[in-house]
This record gives sequence, C-alpha cells and structure tokens, in this order.
Amino acid sequence: MKIPVFFLLFTALTITLFAQNNTISQVSQVVDKQAKEANKTYIDLHQNPELSLMEVETAQKMASKLAALGFDVTTNVGGHGVVGVFKNGKGKTILLRTDMDALPIKENTGLEFASQIITKDFDGKEAPAMHACGHDIHMTTWLGTLETLVKLKKEWQGTIVAIAQPAEEVSGGSNAMIADGLFKRFPKPDMALAYHVSAELPTGTIGYYPGAIFAGVNSVDIKVFGQGGHGAMPHTTVDPVVLASRIVLDIQTIVSREINPVHPAVVTVGSIHGGTKHNIIPDEVDLQLTVRFFDMDVYRHILEALKRITKGDAISAGLKEDKWPLVKASNQFTPPVVNNADLVLSAIKPMKQFLGNENVVQVEPLTVGEDFGKYGLTEEHIPIALFWLGGVNKAKYQDHLENGTLLPGLHNAAFYPDFEPTFKTGAKAMALTMIHIFNEK
Repeated sequence: MKIPVFFLLFTALTITLFAQNNTISQVSQVVDKQAKEANKTYIDLHQNPELSLMEVETAQKMASKLAALGFDVTTNVGGHGVVGVFKNGKGKTILLRTDMDALPIKENTGLEFASQIITKDFDGKEAPAMHACGHDIHMTTWLGTLETLVKLKKEWQGTIVAIAQPAEEVSGGSNAMIADGLFKRFPKPDMALAYHVSAELPTGTIGYYPGAIFAGVNSVDIKVFGQGGHGAMPHTTVDPVVLASRIVLDIQTIVSREINPVHPAVVTVGSIHGGTKHNIIPDEVDLQLTVRFFDMDVYRHILEALKRITKGDAISAGLKEDKWPLVKASNQFTPPVVNNADLVLSAIKPMKQFLGNENVVQVEPLTVGEDFGKYGLTEEHIPIALFWLGGVNKAKYQDHLENGTLLPGLHNAAFYPDFEPTFKTGAKAMALTMIHIFNEK
C-alpha cells in the first residue's frame, strides 16, 4: 500500500516542529536556572569596570569561567584577550565574541551596585570608569550562551571558539588579537557572531540587518597654520582662527555636494583649539574631526577632499606650501561592520521561532562604530553577524512611546540594561541560533 505524499510531508513537518519545540524548551530551562547566578556575575562586572587596555581582572574572570565550563583556555592573546576552545565532535566552527572594556564615564544610574571606581587609564591619567556601553551584559550573556551550549552538547556537534576581546572602545582589541594569531593558533571559524545591547529596543526583542549595520569610523586631525601677531593689527597677520573657521564651513560641502546621496556619510568637527589670549592672533589652530561611512570608496573620497579643500583655503589666504594645513587620519581606523546576509537570515530563523516574528525586527544601519567588523576583513574572509539585543525595560519603553520620555543612550552616564529579561532573551536566542547553525546542512 502506498502512503500518500502529503501524509509523509505532514509527518516529517510534525517531527521537525516537535524537535524544534523540544530544543527551545531545553534551552529555556537551562538559561532560566542560570539567571540568579548570572545576575551575580553581572553585578560584579558592573561594579568593577576596567578601561580599554587595562582589562586585567576582567580577563581573569572570563578565563576562569571558561575553564570551569570545560574550555581549553588561552590568555594574553593580543594583550588581555582570552580565547576558549570547546570541541564537541566533527562539525562547523563558530566564533562567539564578547568585549570587555569600560568607558571613562562617572556613573549616574542610581543603582545600588553602581560603579564607584576611580582608576587610571592607559596613559596614567586618573579617570572614572563605567560600563556605559553594556559590555558587562555582553560578557554575562556570552557566558550564559556558552554554559547552555555545554550543558546541551548532545544537541549539536562542532567547535566553539569563544573570545573575550579587550579594547573595543579604542578600536584596537580585534586587530591585536588577529595579529597575535587568532586565526592561526586556534581553529579557524566558519563564521563569527556577536551581540550589542541596544538602548533603543525593548527587552525581548532582537534587531538585525543583512548588510552594513554599523559605520566605519576614523578620527582626523587638521593643523591649520597662519602668521600670528597683535590682535589690534590683523592686517599684518594671516589669521588661522579665521582660516580654520572657513575650513569648518567649507568641508560641510563634502557630504552635501560631493558624496552620492545614496551613500551615507558624516564629517563632524568636534573640537577647535587655538590661541592663548584675547588680543593675540595665534600661529596655528587644531581641528579634530570624526568621519563616518559605510563604503571604503566614500572614506577615501572624504580624505582626499579634506586635503584638497584645506589646501585651497590656505592658498586663498596667501599661505605658501610650507604652511598648508596638515591633514592626518588616525591609525585607530574602524571599518564598517558588514553583516553577511546569508548568515544573518539563517541565524534569525530560530530567533523568530523562539521570540516570534514581531520581536525579531530588521533595523536601520547606524553610524556608530564597532571593531567587530575587523574579523570579517582578514584574509580568511570569515562571514560575520552582529545583532542588537534589546535592553530597555518594557515599562520605560512604553512610557517613551506614549509620553516621549527620553531613554538614556549608549555612552550615557545613566544607561543600564534591564538585566534579567535582557540576559534570558540574549542567552536563549544565541544558544538556539548556534545549535541551529551547527545542525544546519
């Protein structure tokens, strides 16, 4: 007797749905049991932040917890970087990354466990420290995901490369770890995944974008020269303050008149410094700029335009070549975070099954920077995917929608995520995603 095809298909679909629901149930149970202990970890990390390039104690904590989970742990990779490898049979290799560094901001959250830390930065200057960018919740969610995968290792096969990266805020940590042999000394990943907590999405939601989700970023310094003199006799000088002011206005035309409008870009002058006294025209003025872009050709055009426009303004002021402005791009260059579209679309399937379609939303790209993009630009050409993890308390988010109440943003002294729902959503969704990818043919 022949069995109808539709019956076979129905049976196969039923078995698949049962398996998926069973996995979701198992993951949820494991993460829920972790939440209380994870909160202790989060509070400890929040109260004891360490600035970029200074993450000694934080790195030790990450290494210790990885070792307790059974990972083969290597420390001091590219500075304070930590790499943990967990092999669980033949299969894909997935890199899961967290960052560890805090920001030099004095906390103003009102939390009982708010950071009171006053420390010294890498240059020896005294500074407050706070996890105002959510790296504390990144680390805690990362650990929760890894613990879940270890406890449910019968549900998947493959290799996890877990990295705790230093110095994300100064855009040096990823480069340092790569230069120290991240993809040579350890199993080469088939893909790399990461979260960034969102100060704009409510808890229980995840944001994705199948392309360039974050902008490339660089800082540019422009030194403007002139011929100083007495403020009462400006005709005997070439005033660099006036020249710098002209430059500030002229370079606004780079984005508005030279860049194709369909290619977003930002050129912002964030700082002007020059002069010492009311009646003295100085010899030079310093400008500090931030440049944002999603396309490398756009970035190169901006740099060329900055040199061309500043040179032209200097010539128009009568300055010779030896006093043309110096335009110098920083070596702390951060490329765009370009998510691999296929990887993103594969990753969100289990997220949607767990959270519902309405809670896994496609977001617009932002011009913030994140050095996670560097892992996708090496010679290994590793596909990457970074997701926004909603961190705003739902009641506060609703108040924001209904009454326009402002939400503290990332890098704000009052920012902190709503821990438990953020942690549970993040750990469950990422664990389910990694199990799905490990098992995907």
